Amino acid sequence: MKNLFNNLSKTSRQKSTIFIFLLSLCSAYGQEKQQDTTKVEKLDEVLVKAVRVDAKSPITHSNVTQKEIKKRNLGQDLPVLLNYLPSVVTTTDAGAGVGYTGIRVRGVSSQSTNVTINGIPYNDAESLGTFWVNLGDFASSVESLQLQRGVGTSTNGSGAFGASINVLTDAVTDEAYGQISNSFGSYNTRKHTVKFSTGLMNNHFEIAGRLSNIQSDGYIDRASSDLKSYYLQGSYVDDNTLIKAITFAGKEVTYQAWNGIDKETLEDDRTFNPSGQYTNDNGETVFYDNEVDNYSQDHYQLHWNQRYNNNWSTNLGLNYTYGRGYFEQFREDADFETYGFEELTVNGETQNTTDLIRRRWLDNDFYVVNASANYKNNNLNMIFGGSASHYDGDHFGEVIWAEFASQSEIRDRYYDGNSLKNDFSFFAKANYRLNDKISLYGDLQYRIVNYKTFGTTSDIVEFEINKNFDFFNPKVGVTYELNNENDLYFSYARANREPNRTDFESNPNIDPEQLNDFELGWRHRKGNFSLNANTYFMLYNQQLVLSGRIDDVGNPIRTNSGESYRIGLELEAVIPVTPQLTLQPNMTVSTNKNKETIAERNGELVSLGKTDIAFSPELIGANAIVYQPIDNLQMSLLSKYVGEQFLSNTEGDLSDLSKLDSYFINDFNINYTLSFGNDEDSDSVFESIVFSGLVNNIFNVEYVSNGYYFTFDDDFSNPGTITTVEGAGFYPQATTNFLLGVTLNF
Repeated sequence: MKNLFNNLSKTSRQKSTIFIFLLSLCSAYGQEKQQDTTKVEKLDEVLVKAVRVDAKSPITHSNVTQKEIKKRNLGQDLPVLLNYLPSVVTTTDAGAGVGYTGIRVRGVSSQSTNVTINGIPYNDAESLGTFWVNLGDFASSVESLQLQRGVGTSTNGSGAFGASINVLTDAVTDEAYGQISNSFGSYNTRKHTVKFSTGLMNNHFEIAGRLSNIQSDGYIDRASSDLKSYYLQGSYVDDNTLIKAITFAGKEVTYQAWNGIDKETLEDDRTFNPSGQYTNDNGETVFYDNEVDNYSQDHYQLHWNQRYNNNWSTNLGLNYTYGRGYFEQFREDADFETYGFEELTVNGETQNTTDLIRRRWLDNDFYVVNASANYKNNNLNMIFGGSASHYDGDHFGEVIWAEFASQSEIRDRYYDGNSLKNDFSFFAKANYRLNDKISLYGDLQYRIVNYKTFGTTSDIVEFEINKNFDFFNPKVGVTYELNNENDLYFSYARANREPNRTDFESNPNIDPEQLNDFELGWRHRKGNFSLNANTYFMLYNQQLVLSGRIDDVGNPIRTNSGESYRIGLELEAVIPVTPQLTLQPNMTVSTNKNKETIAERNGELVSLGKTDIAFSPELIGANAIVYQPIDNLQMSLLSKYVGEQFLSNTEGDLSDLSKLDSYFINDFNINYTLSFGNDEDSDSVFESIVFSGLVNNIFNVEYVSNGYYFTFDDDFSNPGTITTVEGAGFYPQATTNFLLGVTLNF
């Protein structure tokens, strides 16, 4: 939506009251023309008003627009496109940004990052994680997003426990358009996207949509991805009403790459993938060709935004999400007992193991109702409302082939379980301008959660949980405007968060976690120059931190850490060196500590004292050098540094095996637009053709961005003694690789 893009760029350039996030998306300032924002656009923004904050709020945040995302949107998943935002670390299982990807903010995992789409919770209700792989090429349907660091403002769904990402999908456009995008690159990666909009018909109706396919062989062996998706919306709008019916869906088939590799393999064969490996009847090591994750997810949303007068407006959102799919595995010499098989006698010999192929299924329904009302005048902007959701999920396993099937029948379930989760939240938040200098912020949320499970887990263990949680999450803050160029802000926020399914499986008595977050910031802007500094103190009680271990499907296992804290300083700037050259650096310096860590070593519990929190580097830095010699050509060099980090909370007390080395990588991005104009005298059917190029890791650095660590007590090697043995897995990332794209706009 061109008017909105230009207006947002102008606002961020001239008023400079939002955090400068353009490091990751390489958009130069000073090149846009101001245009008016229509009533339609303002109503579109109401969809996320309840979960976003404005530029003057005392909440640390970054804003990203569709125009900026387009610069590097050549097939990589949305988390990877956010890699250059402050305090962000991203990773990908397949190594090249396509398939399963992850994002951590201030060391906080995606399980503790709240994600909403048009105000609707997107986090999986049970795992609390976000799986962008289920919505391939979703970045192509994002109008804007806001990343809040820290607790942020009250939002819908699972609590934000260190960060939140709220996404607004495509806005209504006045003019009809069509777009065809194709990109190709390393590892046989290709993306094909078609988008369209009818524009406003009869000044009231619009239909818009997208169809996408992304495929990649992956950097890691056999870590292929086949991602199909669509987005379709129908809108009705008048001066005071916006009604949107939206459906979007994705189907992903990815070859599993979540096992990682050990240290020796990392040094000798860093692209090796152990998934699907088995020994055939000839004694040869082979790989099962369908060791895949196969999942589909359909979303249906209905939004009604109503403005009654200059003071009052309301928003109602309804959602239904249907997810279903499985991952398939070849299992060698599997025990009959695990699958409920009875012993067989084959050629006079007792048979109680078999090679088999299994599928482990998820089949779930998710319903959401959101409602909010907004009142505002010259000094007060208040929003209040609530959200209710219901999740019903089945977990079951099937054996689809077995060398010796015993008494089993087709579609028999060797485990079967069900989960129900109800989530209710109520909130009221307000910004009040006390005088010309001081603005006050308040936010109160009350949240009720009930989680029940029935049946058995995939380990054939009875799993019955019935937990109720009541959380009160207050937030207060103040913004003080020193002058037209400087303002200070301070905020305090409390967050409470329930454990996820995997937490309960590892410990049925695991505690919820609590966070007290203090933020103190300074925003400075003068012309096109801006500098933002923020300090944070995040004090945790029973924080659920990544233990470094994973379960048998790659889910990270977390544990309560008692008291812990994160203290950090975040700096970011936009520095216009010349009208054509801009520097956009950011840096985070932090310390992240468990106050005391207890671990079992050699059969005894020992105190390791104060230790680093896993996956929490003390230094994260990024920079973008953006050069725009002419209006339609932009080149950017993007740099990212991530300091060393530990894979566990024990700080590698046995060895350095649990430590990831620091890394420094650089990407190069170029965009050239060939414009034909859209006037009637033009002979071209195209309005413009955009050529894009991206070279990742231009200096061919071999680095690892993620891994896991585990220990176990071995009492077999030396009878009478117990020795703690350690192990680790690593996820190497791609060396130099490229993507090239062409977008036809008409």
